[in-house]
Amino acid sequence: MRFDGKIVVVTGGSSGIGLATCRLFIKEGAARVYLTGRRQAELQSAAQSLGPKAVPVQSDISKASDMDRLYDMIRVRDCRVDIVFANAGIAEFAPLGTLSEEHIDNLLNVNIKGVIWTVQKALPLMSTGGAIVLNASIVASKGFPTWSVYSATKAAIRSFARTWSSDLKGRGIRINVVSPGVVDTPTHEKAGIKGPELENLFAFAASMAPLERIGSVEDIAKVVAFLASDESSFTTGSEIFADGGLAQV
Repeated sequence: MRFDGKIVVVTGGSSGIGLATCRLFIKEGAARVYLTGRRQAELQSAAQSLGPKAVPVQSDISKASDMDRLYDMIRVRDCRVDIVFANAGIAEFAPLGTLSEEHIDNLLNVNIKGVIWTVQKALPLMSTGGAIVLNASIVASKGFPTWSVYSATKAAIRSFARTWSSDLKGRGIRINVVSPGVVDTPTHEKAGIKGPELENLFAFAASMAPLERIGSVEDIAKVVAFLASDESSFTTGSEIFADGGLAQV
């Protein structure tokens, strides 16, 4: 029970990687898992599937006031945070030459500002032994067309782990990154990739990966759990690729 008694925060916990990770934290003993999401019905359904240790908190991570409300609730109820999985993010695509202010602002607000508020506002409740895991992507290391701004936000997240691990020196709080490859999650359809286009993406990714398959949300949850647990106690500022080797060869 790697997370026995732990108080955990998972943003974007209502589906996909976030929900799978919430489930694993609870399975391995977490005392309470606070999961966030913007859609109340979806969030409530996820929390019900997880059981009484899950606490759904509707919030928009890009809004500092929403994150204040989340952590104020935790401060009253549990007085501390042991683990943060900054998972929430959005994916939107557009080629250079068509980039709009709305496209750029949406991605920067959620994928960068949202991660900053998620982590910074948790710190007063965290102490020695705490762990923070950021969800980035292999796109930070690749050059896929039409994905420029999205990829840049994920590269920023990788940079945050490096700089913030230095900022946290002396506090005993570790911060690391998981970078998934192509994973079967609802994110693709939310980004407008569906039907034959999605099937072709999955088939192409599987053909290019040494493990010859795409990832599952459970694959990524296991890596997050490792980085959040004492098994990675000598690891900080690091990135683990969970991509079947897709971006490695």
